[in-house]
Amino acid sequence: MNPVAFKIANFEIRWYSILIAAAVLISYIMVNSECKKFQIKKEFVFNLIFWTIIFGIIGARLYYVLFNLDYYGSHLSETVMIWKGGLAIHGGLLFGLFTIIYYCRKYNMRVGKILDIVVVPLLLAQAIGRWGNFFNGEAYGTIVTYDTLASYKIIPQFVIDNMLIDGAYRLPMFYFESLWCFLGFVIALILRRRKYIKEKQIFGFYLIWYGIARFVIEIFRTDSLMLGNIKMARIVSVIMIIVGIIIEIIQFQKPKLEELYNKVEVEELKF
Repeated sequence: MNPVAFKIANFEIRWYSILIAAAVLISYIMVNSECKKFQIKKEFVFNLIFWTIIFGIIGARLYYVLFNLDYYGSHLSETVMIWKGGLAIHGGLLFGLFTIIYYCRKYNMRVGKILDIVVVPLLLAQAIGRWGNFFNGEAYGTIVTYDTLASYKIIPQFVIDNMLIDGAYRLPMFYFESLWCFLGFVIALILRRRKYIKEKQIFGFYLIWYGIARFVIEIFRTDSLMLGNIKMARIVSVIMIIVGIIIEIIQFQKPKLEELYNKVEVEELKF
């Protein structure tokens, strides 16, 4: 699979960059649309998404580079070449979370509400972004036979054909994760329309849903970021699941009409 979509003069436009840009644009449109329901100002939404994306990308790249210092220590010029791949989602999530918390507190906005709004399109964005790994030949799993891949009826033929990597067929873990994220996106859309869904519960669902996915997927991935002999993503996934469960328990125990997500409350932003 050619990672380059097209060229402008000597400048390459890669599928990875196109898909990431598409995911960002779709996420912004969806976040802005949901925020209108709560009468949250467009200026706040734009600035929030802008800075969250900037610091999220920085965090994702920094996280990836730190776990590949042996390579980037001798290839310093490549540390900024994000268009070639190498964005670790957990680093992006961490930096993005810190950005949202800081920005919401700065402008007197409810953090839980904004996190609930953001994580729904985030699941869709992750589903889209994983296809960038497909074009880059990343995020694959253990060696299997062609017949094994063909037996999974949910895997398209063009994906199977491009899972021949280094002379052997591989499990398309990017594809399984993309499907899981898209399913989570659909479920999250349904959850946030429930009458008595509370703030932070959608965020808690995201942590549990994606945490489970990555914990299982990392069993089969062969290009994971390592901390010694431990796959770092599995550690982070366990933390995500535990935090998500705690959030759900705390919110479930609160009175039925307290902190409802769909309750419209006009916030006074300190612009």
